[in-house]
Amino acid sequence: MTPGGGHGRPRDGQSPAVVLAVDSGGSGLRVALGAHGAPDDADGSARLAAPDRLGGPLTSREPVRTGPRGISADHLLEQLLPMARRLMAEAGADRLGAVAVGAAGLATLGDELRDELPAALERELGVRRLALAADAVTAYAGALGSRAGAVIAAGTGMIAIGTDLTSWRRADGWGHLLGDCGGGAWIGRAGLEAALRAFDGRPDGSAALLARAEDRFGPMPELPGLLYPRTDRAAVLASFAPDVADLSGSDPVSSRILRTAARHLAESAAAVCAADGDRHLAFTGGLFNLGAALLEPLDEELAERLPNVHRVPAAGDPLDGALRIAADLADGRLALPLDERMLHVVAEKPYPEIHGPNTP
Repeated sequence: MTPGGGHGRPRDGQSPAVVLAVDSGGSGLRVALGAHGAPDDADGSARLAAPDRLGGPLTSREPVRTGPRGISADHLLEQLLPMARRLMAEAGADRLGAVAVGAAGLATLGDELRDELPAALERELGVRRLALAADAVTAYAGALGSRAGAVIAAGTGMIAIGTDLTSWRRADGWGHLLGDCGGGAWIGRAGLEAALRAFDGRPDGSAALLARAEDRFGPMPELPGLLYPRTDRAAVLASFAPDVADLSGSDPVSSRILRTAARHLAESAAAVCAADGDRHLAFTGGLFNLGAALLEPLDEELAERLPNVHRVPAAGDPLDGALRIAADLADGRLALPLDERMLHVVAEKPYPEIHGPNTP
């Protein structure tokens, strides 16, 4: 409870209790301000809903660059600081209880962020509590809050992540060249392969997918030259996934691609679900907008592999998850497990509630 007696509402003249959340991905940056200081649930259970948003999201359409040491801290700060200051000014806040940054690629490309962001944000915004999270972790927190369970996060790529609240388990998320099996780029690539097979006269081709591919991309012999040089080729591949889903009701090849994608997603979910206990599973990400063409075979595959798992709706998105992490960090009740690469926390001492291998 804040001194003013409400969720994030201060007495006159006091700065509101606020936290800042950042969602950094392939399409740019989203930044929001949220309240913290709400009381615990009466039964002590983890809260699922994200904190009230006090401002934003503000967005940047420029993805954060990567350099020799991974994700560029300077480029992230160049975009983040003006948005953060604007949100704080609009909310009448002169300090932040905590900041949570969810970043795509943090697990493998986050060295520079871990090294440079804490000091930079303390210097520029007075931040004393900072969480750096993989985007899979913010997707998890947005979907399930602080409950044990598992999440399939799928859009252009795909990763499954689960926790028993003592450690994280992940499956896939290896990018469109090495994995992301069942994700949007995987489905789109499989559809284009079937189109090229039909163009060549090879087995397992699809005339329907060939026609769609030519409508979207032009003559098939020109497709490699259009696709391979592009840095956003994963997104280009994923743009064909809705065509595969649209044709799946009438085209056996498209239907088979969606069934195989569902099997890959279910296999990844099974790899991260706890062996026992009350297991919850949520879906999050734009891939599931493909609808019944994917969801129906996915439910069948999950029923076969994980008959005791309870599928629950996602409570929110990755930005909501970053807000949830920031608020819990500010209030000293962060329950998700810490991990150097998945969820890294820097906080001033004393902070006995934080646990994990990177406790300050």
